[in-house]
Amino acid sequence: MEAPLLISFFSYIVLMLGIGFYFYFKTSNLSDYILGGRGLSPSVTALSAGASDMSGWLLLGLPGLMYSEGLVGAWIAIGLIIGAYLNWHYVAKPLRVYTHHLDDSITIPEYFSKRFEDKSNLLRVVTALVILLFYTLYTSSGLVGGAKLFEASFGLPYMTSLLLGSFIIVSYTFLGGYNAVSWTDFIQGILMMLALIITPLVVIYEIGGISEGLRIIASIDPSHISMLTGTSFIGVISLMAWGLGYFGQPHILVRFMSIKNASDIPIAKTIGMTWMIISVIGALSLGFFGLAYVSSHGVALQDSEKIFITLTQLLFNPWIAGFLLAAILAAIMSTIDSQLLVSSSVLTQDIYHAVLRKEASDKELVWIGRTTVILVSLIALYLSTNQNSSVLSLVSYAWAGFGAAFGPLIILSLYYKNMNKYGAISGMLVGSITVIVWKQLKGGIFELYELLPGFIFAFVAILLISKWTTKISVDSQNTFEEVQTLLSKENK
Repeated sequence: MEAPLLISFFSYIVLMLGIGFYFYFKTSNLSDYILGGRGLSPSVTALSAGASDMSGWLLLGLPGLMYSEGLVGAWIAIGLIIGAYLNWHYVAKPLRVYTHHLDDSITIPEYFSKRFEDKSNLLRVVTALVILLFYTLYTSSGLVGGAKLFEASFGLPYMTSLLLGSFIIVSYTFLGGYNAVSWTDFIQGILMMLALIITPLVVIYEIGGISEGLRIIASIDPSHISMLTGTSFIGVISLMAWGLGYFGQPHILVRFMSIKNASDIPIAKTIGMTWMIISVIGALSLGFFGLAYVSSHGVALQDSEKIFITLTQLLFNPWIAGFLLAAILAAIMSTIDSQLLVSSSVLTQDIYHAVLRKEASDKELVWIGRTTVILVSLIALYLSTNQNSSVLSLVSYAWAGFGAAFGPLIILSLYYKNMNKYGAISGMLVGSITVIVWKQLKGGIFELYELLPGFIFAFVAILLISKWTTKISVDSQNTFEEVQTLLSKENK
């Protein structure tokens, strides 16, 4: 292994750990640890939301999909861009205002509990359990991605790679909490975008331009240059349906809750969407034209999800390659750290503090939060030991689970005054169960991505159960109207 590559790659890792140590001494209470004291700037909010959203699938799964399937894979990008825009536009500001108005709710389960006046904590606990279920799968996808990176880049055994990557990510999350996660995500977002601008441009140049790339790809498989050939109506709808997942991802929603001022959200939306569009186009181009490059140079690629790693090693000198490989680690780390922190926050705030030990001090809660980071990471580590796992497959399952369980719930909690806790619990359970059951059924209509039926069924369940059960209190209705008034003032 060349020294420049090692130096540049591990310099990045040292920087991330340094940020974790810095914010270790800046964290004094649970709100600091799990929401950064609601003090993030628009740029940090936007890039940390984008980086935590995209994860390793942006540099591994999505290019791998384009490499193996061709332009058909672009439908997923279209769906995601639309979904992300709608999430920023319709959810970000109302959620920031509502959670702050409800006694400064700092977690999604706490928001649901206060929004629907659930004194029993049943809704809070159910929400926390659903989050933990799907985050173990989601975090596993990131650990698999990190292991693939270390395995392919440094020739390490899979298990050694898995342990090394896990140790790095858990360390700075454990130490610095939300501020460390957000600022590392900010840096990682910039690094990811630069990698996804530079690498595709170099690949296209090396193959002789876009026209020559298209010619080479058409000679390999003509269906690769069509967005419709080789797929079906259900296939296209399934890929587009990924966009619905945005409304229910806790690690993205907490970014909206943590921004310093609700009035900063339009700026953050512009920054976030610009970053996303550039990065997604880069990832699509990387996988698509990467096929032309490796084919024309006689390179055998066994795992399509390693196309970016392979191109980095072939095209760049060791100094640049080290930083580009760090971009993959950045993509993986930026999502896992957020998932670990959200999991830790629901275990700490919504189970330990709300149910088991209400008198716990801030210092005690911060250390419980750090301990649960390790606990969740160990479970995810166990699930990641299968080295044949697909990053995209694991992400798709967890993404669907969150989107169906929480997407309709978040939207209706912000816009439907008469929604109650029974509707909320029903929607969460219907969405989760639909995703799990649908995933097990294959063939015909069941080839449809499980997120779409889960989202629809959960939406209907919330409306029906809320209508058929107890009406919300006058206080809850008044709170809803107060929030609408605040939003009207914000929008002027």
